[in-house]
This record gives sequence, structure tokens and C-alpha cells, in this order.
Amino acid sequence: MGSSAGMRLVVNADDFGSSPGANAAILRAHREGILTSASLMVSGAAAGEAADMARANPGLGVGLHLALACASPVLDASRIPGLVGRDGRLPASPVVAGLRFFFLPGLRRQLAEEIEAQVRRFSELGLAPGHMDGHCNIHLHPTVLGVLRRRAGAWGMRTMRLTRDPLRLNLRLDRGRWAYRVSHALVYRVLCALARPALRQAGLRHVDRVFGLLQNDHLDEGYLLRLLPRLGPGDFEVYGHPDDGPHRHETDALCSPRVRRLVGELGIRLVRYSDLGGPT
Repeated sequence: MGSSAGMRLVVNADDFGSSPGANAAILRAHREGILTSASLMVSGAAAGEAADMARANPGLGVGLHLALACASPVLDASRIPGLVGRDGRLPASPVVAGLRFFFLPGLRRQLAEEIEAQVRRFSELGLAPGHMDGHCNIHLHPTVLGVLRRRAGAWGMRTMRLTRDPLRLNLRLDRGRWAYRVSHALVYRVLCALARPALRQAGLRHVDRVFGLLQNDHLDEGYLLRLLPRLGPGDFEVYGHPDDGPHRHETDALCSPRVRRLVGELGIRLVRYSDLGGPT
């Protein structure tokens, strides 16, 4: 088994605040497992509880999980009529949302206002943003990223997820779901190529590689045991969606004694995004 000395790993849970079950699982994975960080969905049903948990556990890094699809907005529907449907919710499909953001420039003012409102709500919850990412990784959409790049400094944002999950390695680590994995790898390869210079210009740091996109709810103990020995020196993120329901296997993987033991044997340093320092 090789050594991963010099490797720093952020282990992040998305959808913090989406439900009490997700909150409980994230707290368990932090206290009993390798989880170091969580991304808070401020419009989630249990966002207030999540913020209370974060303040009571200062070792848990917390960032903003920007939700612009498959979620409720922060602003009243009357202020963003072009972003929401008749039910007052944001589009149920991130693809539909992304196409609307790109091809309907009249929506961009409403989009910027909703993003600002989510950042403001995060602050109102008494938290300082350690990082930013997006529900369904929508923060890398070119129109959304344009808003984030312009406003990141004013918000005090220093780090952002650049969702580069290497396909070749992923295909060696797991099987099945070929269409999903190949298509998402290609789409995000393009989005990350466009985003990287924008992040650099804005002084936003990102890690070298991110693992989780291509697993899509299939982050389990076996995957982590195969992945970690293949990572050498550098900064990385592994993210998932632990909860006490359909993603219970992800919670169990993050709390696995075998995974914790392997992290120690490899000399991996578990960190938060706020520990990473200045821009790359």
C-alpha cells in the first residue's frame, strides 16, 4: 500500500439542512467518521436546525449549497416570477433551469437577486461561508458563475468546488451506470475548463480533484477503500449525500472503521475548505 503523505482531503456532505434525517446523519458522520465539511441549503426545511448544529460543532466546516433547481427559493415567488413555476418552486430539472438561465437573459436580474438572498440568509443564520458549491452543481453554470465571480469578494467567499471527477479513474473503481458517468464527465469537463480561469480571476481557491459526481448516490465503503490508496499528494474533495434514509449506505461508509483506519494508515490529513489557504 502506498503512502498519501502530503495529501489533504475535504470530506463534504451536500444537502445539509434539507431534512432532520440528513442533519442527524451529517452530524453522526462528523462525530464518528471522516466527515469534515457540509454544504448548507438555506431554503431547506431543516436549515435552522442545521445552523444550530454547525455552531455547536465548530470543527465542522460549513459552506453555502446554492439551490437554484430542485428546491424552494428564498425570495417570495412574486419577486422572481420568471424563476419559479405555479407551485412557487424552482424548476424540478437542473437541465431545464440551466437552459432557461442561458437562453432567457431577462431572467438574469431575478437570478442574481435570488443568489444574493441565499447568501444573505446564510449570514442571517449566524454562519461564515467556508466555501460555496451548488445543488446539482449548478454553481458551475456559466450564467450563475458570472454572478458568483463578480460578488465573491464582497461576500467574503474564498473557496469554491470545481467539480472535476476524473472519468478514467472512476471507471477503474466502479462498474455500471456507464451512460450517466460518461455523459456527466464530459459535461463537467467543459464546465470546469470554462470555470477555472474565472475562479482564478476572482481569487477563489479550489482543490485539485473532486470525487462524488460520477458516483451519484453510490458512494459506499468499497468505493472509498478503492479510491483513497490511489490518491497521492495534493488537495482533494470527496462529497456525498448522507442521510438516515435512501443514502444510509453513504452515512455508514463515512463512519466505517475500515475507512477511518485506512485514512490513518495512508497519513491523509482531513481538512475543511477553510483550512486550504489562499487561491491556487
